[in-house]
Amino acid sequence: MNRSPTTRSVPMLLLAGAVTVSLAACMTTGTESGAAATRPSSPATASPSISRSSSALEERTELVTGLQAPWGLTFLPDGSALVSLRLSGEIVRIPPDGGAAQPVGRVPGVVTSAEGGLLGLATSPRFDSDPTVFAYVSGSSTNRVVALRIAPDYRSLTQTRVLIDGIQTADRHHGGRLRIGPDGNLWIGTGDAFLPENAADDASLNGKILRIRTDGTIPADNPSGTAIYSGGHRNVQGITFGPDDTMYASELGHRTWDEVNVLTPGTDYGWPETEGVAGDTGRPPLFTLHPDDASPSGIAYADGSLWMGALGGQRLWQLPVQGPRAAGEPITHFVGEYGRIRTVEVAPDGALWIVTSNTDQATWGGTDPRPGDDRIVRIELPVQN
Repeated sequence: MNRSPTTRSVPMLLLAGAVTVSLAACMTTGTESGAAATRPSSPATASPSISRSSSALEERTELVTGLQAPWGLTFLPDGSALVSLRLSGEIVRIPPDGGAAQPVGRVPGVVTSAEGGLLGLATSPRFDSDPTVFAYVSGSSTNRVVALRIAPDYRSLTQTRVLIDGIQTADRHHGGRLRIGPDGNLWIGTGDAFLPENAADDASLNGKILRIRTDGTIPADNPSGTAIYSGGHRNVQGITFGPDDTMYASELGHRTWDEVNVLTPGTDYGWPETEGVAGDTGRPPLFTLHPDDASPSGIAYADGSLWMGALGGQRLWQLPVQGPRAAGEPITHFVGEYGRIRTVEVAPDGALWIVTSNTDQATWGGTDPRPGDDRIVRIELPVQN
């Protein structure tokens, strides 16, 4: 990955009514390392000042309440979901139509910190014949991804193997999102372990998107010959794919810009020299949002848009896309209504499930828990005309 400054050409973002919107010209900010960087105004990204709010998502169902620090969610073939509880290291099962959370088991070796613990989950694409779920675990010396065998009655689990280890751990910036891609591989978002230089270090697994097979081996077409697919990321907590296999990732910035990126193999995304539109290294983001309005975590694709949970921003973002291009202005939903939103997933029936994160106040954008927190809410998306 080339860390030298580059001339960054940015695609146009067309908003409703064919209006082109640019960010503030020639903004100057400081990165976490203390170095200031400038970058011209860019019509490629969108700031929250041009977003619009919507109340179109009216059909909602509260599926479960009383969860303690939920983080990851993954669906099983029967339509139920498994949810990880960050602080306790437990996994619980949520029936397809909601109801009380059912204990499945505790993942061994989980060590909690300000942002660490039991994080992302992903279901094996062969779950019917191989009832395995993958989990991102913060341990005592490193972060790792493990395989868990789930009992047929969903009442116990057993760790069967470690797929990848050696991801540097810290108090913060673990990343932690897992996703099975259309290629059948396991995609992993990692954080820089609060050491920005890790993101630019090709020898470090931190500040990266990793791609491995579900047996832990390295795909032959990985660009680096290692698990690393892309680098220059600060703290990736969301990964999703569009219907054309375009890959998107949401990334927490420092103090100025959060990012949504389109991922391509072997690409550098600029951190720590560049944050969002501040700097001139790496590939520019598809969208930028201010941390006060975002601090993004989980992201999912449905019906022509990315749906992204916001922690500090305490809202659900809708980001219209068409493949690798933005296709409209950002739209906000539920501003302040549910508090922090950690995870967004698309259920087998096409509805969105969102997971709140108000009993876990250790990270940016803390808020007092509401009665019944934390909760999972099912959102029926409107029928497209």
